[in-house]
Amino acid sequence: MQAVKLVGGALGFNSLPVWVAREQGFFARRELRVAFERVGTVDKATAAVHAGDAQFALTPPEGAINDYLDGGGLRIIGGNVNRLPLTLIAQPRFKRIEELKGARLGTSSLSEGTAIYTQEMLAQHGLKYPGDYEFAVVGVHPARWKALQEGTIDAAVQLVPLNFVAIDAGYSDLGEVTDYIPEIAFTTLVADRGWLEKNGKTTVNFIACLLEATAVIYDPRNDDVVVPIVMEITQSEEKYARRTLEYARDKGVFAREMEIPDAALAKTIELMIKAGLLDGSRSIEARGAFDAGFLAEARGK
Repeated sequence: MQAVKLVGGALGFNSLPVWVAREQGFFARRELRVAFERVGTVDKATAAVHAGDAQFALTPPEGAINDYLDGGGLRIIGGNVNRLPLTLIAQPRFKRIEELKGARLGTSSLSEGTAIYTQEMLAQHGLKYPGDYEFAVVGVHPARWKALQEGTIDAAVQLVPLNFVAIDAGYSDLGEVTDYIPEIAFTTLVADRGWLEKNGKTTVNFIACLLEATAVIYDPRNDDVVVPIVMEITQSEEKYARRTLEYARDKGVFAREMEIPDAALAKTIELMIKAGLLDGSRSIEARGAFDAGFLAEARGK
């Protein structure tokens, strides 16, 4: 058995294919022993792969793109989620996005993921960052929900199913992020080139397992298997787990073939430039961070 570790900020709903692959024995069948670790923030997930403490991360791609442009070894080797399963949730007193001027918004990072999406969403309502609102780095979605309940933040984009939980609890639904950003490389599979070059077979087998698991998720005949896993990883009641799964299928949240469409990668790069995280002159070069070779091989297995 080949042992590998996968990390993520929360390893919540976006990691569903990984949990399904383990529970269905797909990893074991390909002689893989996969350890999962929640590291608390997306920055830490990227850093763990960079440091060699983990072989794979399910995480937003911005850190890997910047590492690649800096001459580092991080590479994006597959897609995970290309449609944002996020809702902007606010304290009940906020009814419109324009009312968030002067507000404190929660995020998991200032350089990856949620902060970038939040900036784009609010910019379309005339609110600029910095200046019109501030960010508080409180962590991934469970931490953002806790901060909302404690009143230490005014709003935050929230992942399924906690968006549904929050709305049912009386918090304000200020809109679906997909209405503003229809397609983007939200979470991706990231690894280090040096490790990949020495462990190509393991990488291909790992991706093949995730492809198989994603097919299971999209087939409603497998709900008796998938719904309990959703309940476990999201710590939600069955009604929210089923609602979340229906939402994911309806929106095509998971990349069926672990693809990253050109439009999705282009949007990620565009928003990085808008957020001041990437020099606009390097937008074409940034695409080189995506190495699709292992994915292509895994699709043939």
